[in-house]
Amino acid sequence: MSILDTTIVNIALQSLSRDLHSPLSNTQWVISAYLLALAAVIPLSGWAVRRHGAFRVYLVSLILFTVGSGLCALATSIQELIAFRALQGIGGGMLVPTGLTILVQTAGPVNLPRVMAAIGVPIVLAPVFGPTLGGFLLQTVGWHAIFVINLPIGAVTVVAAMRLLPRDRPKEKVRPRLDWQGLLLAAAGTVGITYGLSESATTGTFTSTTVWLPMVLGIGLIAAFVLRSRRIGHPLLDLRLYRARAYTSATVVMFFLGGALFGALILLPLYFQVARGQDAIHAGLLLIPQGIGAGIGMNRSAHATRRFGAGLTSLCGGLILVVATVPFMFVTATTSFVLIGGAMVVRGVGMGLAMMPAMTAAFSALSHDQINEASPQLNVIQRVGGSLGTAVVAVILQDKLSRLGPHATPGATAAAFSNTYLWVVCMSLVALIPALFLWRIERRTRALGIESEVGVESLVEAVA
Repeated sequence: MSILDTTIVNIALQSLSRDLHSPLSNTQWVISAYLLALAAVIPLSGWAVRRHGAFRVYLVSLILFTVGSGLCALATSIQELIAFRALQGIGGGMLVPTGLTILVQTAGPVNLPRVMAAIGVPIVLAPVFGPTLGGFLLQTVGWHAIFVINLPIGAVTVVAAMRLLPRDRPKEKVRPRLDWQGLLLAAAGTVGITYGLSESATTGTFTSTTVWLPMVLGIGLIAAFVLRSRRIGHPLLDLRLYRARAYTSATVVMFFLGGALFGALILLPLYFQVARGQDAIHAGLLLIPQGIGAGIGMNRSAHATRRFGAGLTSLCGGLILVVATVPFMFVTATTSFVLIGGAMVVRGVGMGLAMMPAMTAAFSALSHDQINEASPQLNVIQRVGGSLGTAVVAVILQDKLSRLGPHATPGATAAAFSNTYLWVVCMSLVALIPALFLWRIERRTRALGIESEVGVESLVEAVA
């Protein structure tokens, strides 16, 4: 539900603007407030787990997310809704990395590939079906239902968490102090980059001051955070994880795959709606084949990872993803939905085989105690990659559509979409490079026959 809420509100902006008597430029902050709060608190989750334990942090985050959802449904002004969405984002931002930490630490080396395949389903599919579910609730009930739907699910999950999740306690006798300066640098930098990328998707350009200025400031703050973290004893995030080449390669794979995934996610629904005249609900239903393919790919990824290794599985998945994306470069206004659906199934299989084995490889390169440090960093990397892919695709598509003018033919409109898919193919190709390195590292490491507490150690640690 946390990931679903990144896109479910998109379809309701017009209704929110009308009912809350707010211009669309202000209503847009209903989306931005959630995304920015989400990005700001993710770096905090690693420290919170070390200090208070994963169970407590997860439960508090879940309650914050659920309460924030209820308050959003009760909002009577756009200012209230924006504030409550930020509260919802704070809970949602801590929920994902903390839940991931609990799952990975509980799974152990044998079950890790299977667990990664299972949690990949919401990560990949929730953003796809968010606008569809939002459109259905908007047409049948109203915009309040978009937030009310979280309440029963949140309540059931709180009860289930209380009964089922392990009660862990901080292992460190001396509770770690919060690196406030590092938190401010990391949070502000992540927010700046996320905001700039989201603005580029809205304005359709990277040259606007509202785009490049926050991005430059964000990159500068992240650079300052990295330099500071290397000089102090207990930084907010442990950047020594990147000394493991397997972990570094896996994170780069996830960054570019995130861009390819989320970039294509905005293209397909828009193609169905703008070039083919489908409404939001039918456009969402036409995305089901990709969900089926992703489910198949993730289901097989666990077996393939155990048999062939995460690196080779991710590399093969990336190759399938590239090949299956090429046909979209040739879609027209009359291309059969059956053919498009077939390509979407294959593309979904490639995404399922590529994404989660890369995450499995990242965790497998670490010791058990490093997992809570890795979870927030992997989340930030994947989200920034997704935001970058979305921004690049949105800017290129908007530029091509604006050149056509308001009286463009369906064929010309479809051509704008097919030409934009070239960039999705390029992002997918770039992801193959670190996937190849990851495969080579795993081969050399296995040849040395050294394993870590969770999985295969990185080459650097094995040689040392």
